[in-house]
Amino acid sequence: MIIGWSNYFSTVVSSDAYQWLDHWLYLQLKDWATHRHPRKSQRWIANKYWLIDRGEGWTFATVSQDGVQRLAVHNHTVIKRHIKVQSTRSPFDADWLYWSIRMGRHPQVNQRVASLLKRQKGICPLCRLFFKDGDLLEIDHIIPRLKGGKDELNNLQLLHRHCHDVKSVNDGR
Repeated sequence: MIIGWSNYFSTVVSSDAYQWLDHWLYLQLKDWATHRHPRKSQRWIANKYWLIDRGEGWTFATVSQDGVQRLAVHNHTVIKRHIKVQSTRSPFDADWLYWSIRMGRHPQVNQRVASLLKRQKGICPLCRLFFKDGDLLEIDHIIPRLKGGKDELNNLQLLHRHCHDVKSVNDGR
């Protein structure tokens, strides 16, 4: 529930709320543990339910033979800022480059190219320049297939055609 709630509110300004909720959750857990073990010291309770003695600080967890089960906290959720659509853009204006970078898909573009554009945020990893409309783009293997690289999405990158030529020469083809 913590992860789901945090992900739902991760697009708005919620870091202060996350911090407050984590503090409130700590107080609730501390009260629960004190109530459960009324004759034990606070140090014993802290070492039993939090990973202080393992060097992980105030992380609430259970330790068993299967491993450690940690309770999720709100503050570990990454806050993703929503970026407004530019006022001059429309899904019907045939600007496939903008919409592929923004959404990771476009009906006029190969799904592999669109997802690479989104992952790279529209930037060529070799020359560090943004892709522009009219640029010739090529899919490149980060580790060449001749050297054992696989044809998987995590081994692919999108490059300008001239950048791809330079990289291919450097790869030793």
